[in-house]
Amino acid sequence: MTLALVTGASRGIGRATSLLLARQGYCVAVNYLRNEAAASQVVEEIAAAGGSAFAVQADIADEQQVVAMFERLDRAGEPLSALVNNAGILFQQATLEQLDAERINRVLATNVTGSFLCCREAVKRMSHRHGGAGGAIVNVSSAAARLGSPGEYVDYAASKGAIDTMTTGLSLEVAGQGIRVNGVRPGFIYTDMHGDGGEPGRVDRVKASLPMQRGGQPQEVAEAIAWLLSDSASYVTGSFIDLSGGK
Repeated sequence: MTLALVTGASRGIGRATSLLLARQGYCVAVNYLRNEAAASQVVEEIAAAGGSAFAVQADIADEQQVVAMFERLDRAGEPLSALVNNAGILFQQATLEQLDAERINRVLATNVTGSFLCCREAVKRMSHRHGGAGGAIVNVSSAAARLGSPGEYVDYAASKGAIDTMTTGLSLEVAGQGIRVNGVRPGFIYTDMHGDGGEPGRVDRVKASLPMQRGGQPQEVAEAIAWLLSDSASYVTGSFIDLSGGK
């Protein structure tokens, strides 16, 4: 059995991905920031289905906490073979002229710096150069990286644009070290994250404007993530799957 770390795994896409990876045979490290009860519920659901998982708390925006989280993974006794950089934050819908430096920096610290740090620690463990057996990384970006989220979350969109660039660059850096790095760009998915932006019903508001006329489910994103991590995608790196209903 090998280990998969899913960040931001207590809800939404992270939760769905953790459950699916556990069914596929991974031992899943369920990372969470504050909601210990929700993370524990994911672990319990995995265990009830015969899978293996444990919860690990860390604020990925904090370098020391990221290092400590990976040290905890080292003690799990299973080699790390998969990382899903899913944790991300956004704030109340606003135009760019309403943003201040504190908000911008908080978004970038989690969505960009946090993902960089998790990738750094994963590469140290997976890379052939460091004695690792290789592995796969999937970065959860967003359709916002392409669309810009005008009038809503330009800061969030910009952070996901940075993730796309990092995905491309890192994939080329580590391709010869047995590590594949890809990204997914979810669009209008039914998750609690829209409530963080002040509009819980956002997907229902916009779904009629989508070519597929509906929002997506976290499980649909999880399936794409799991495929990119799997041996079925063994010749895929530096690529992106858009999951946005044609938008």
